[in-house]
Amino acid sequence: MLFIEIPAAILLGLTLGLRGWGRADERTGTPAMDWVPILWLGGFTLCVLVVAVAFLCSAHPYAGAVQLLVAAVALIAVVNAWHEEYERAHPAPLPTCPTRAGVPCASSDPAVGR
Repeated sequence: MLFIEIPAAILLGLTLGLRGWGRADERTGTPAMDWVPILWLGGFTLCVLVVAVAFLCSAHPYAGAVQLLVAAVALIAVVNAWHEEYERAHPAPLPTCPTRAGVPCASSDPAVGR
């Protein structure tokens, strides 16, 4: 089972890494959340948990415990990917004017921006 899991993790890392290359040409404005990395990592975490349960049920407690640790690390990666995508999709607002010269700002009067 581990011989299947390791190449799957490498393939997952490669595909998610290559997806990020196209982000340099994104349109301006607030982008939508990209759920693909979150779903891929979540699916991988679920598969690792299934392997852990299979090991624990087949009287291999140490292998099951290691798989549970790997699942915990994968769950941390899922939460981290979600947080990065959320921050990218919901950027911090611009500071209100007046500010230093050359720094963009948002007017404090909402009617001015219309």
